[in-house]
Amino acid sequence: MAKDAVDRLTPMGVMVLALLREGDMHPYEMVRLMRARHDDRLLTITNGTLYHTVSRLHRAGLIDELGIDREGNRPERTTYALTDAGREAVMTWVQRELPRIDRPADFRIALAEAHNLERPEVIDILRARRLALVEDHARHRDGLHAAREKSVPEQVLVEIERQEALLAAELGWLDSLLDRLETQVLPWGPSAFQNSDRYRAQRKAAQQ
Repeated sequence: MAKDAVDRLTPMGVMVLALLREGDMHPYEMVRLMRARHDDRLLTITNGTLYHTVSRLHRAGLIDELGIDREGNRPERTTYALTDAGREAVMTWVQRELPRIDRPADFRIALAEAHNLERPEVIDILRARRLALVEDHARHRDGLHAAREKSVPEQVLVEIERQEALLAAELGWLDSLLDRLETQVLPWGPSAFQNSDRYRAQRKAAQQ
C-alpha cells in the first residue's frame, strides 16, 4: 500500500472503507448505517460528502463498482465492494492513528474502527499509546506543580489543569480497556458482532 494513498484518506473515507469490510453496499445504505450507529458523533455526515468520498475512493482504486440497480421509482443505486488495496488502506490508517496522542479527532475514528485489527495487535498499539500518555500526563502534572510553586495565578493555569485531569482520566480508561482485551472479557473482531440480532436488523433497515 502506497503511503500517499493512506495519507490522502479522510476520516469519512476510512469509515466508508470500514463499512465495506462488512459487506458490499450502495452509498444510500452507507449513510443510513452511519446515522443508525450515530457516527455523526465522530464526523459530519452529509449525502454530498459521502457520495464525493465514494467517488474519490473509486478513482483511487480502493473500492470497485459491482453494478447498478433500480427498483420501482427509486433512483439508481451503485453497489460497491472493497478492493484488496482498500482493505489494506483502512487497516494501515487505523494502525497509524491509534497510538497517536496529538490528533484526538482522528484517534476517535481509529478507535471506532480498531475492531478491524486483531486483538494482539490492538493491545500492542494501545500499550504504545499508553506510554505516550504517561509522558504527556507527567509533563502537564509537573508543569502545573512548578507553576504553582512560582505562584503563577490560578486563572492562567485552568487549561493545563483541565488537560492534566483529562489525561489522568484517559489513562484510567485505557488501563481498563487493556485489561478487558488481555483477559478476553471483551469480545473482539467482526465475528463478535456480525451475527447479532441488532447487527442484522441494522443492515436490513439500511438496505430498504
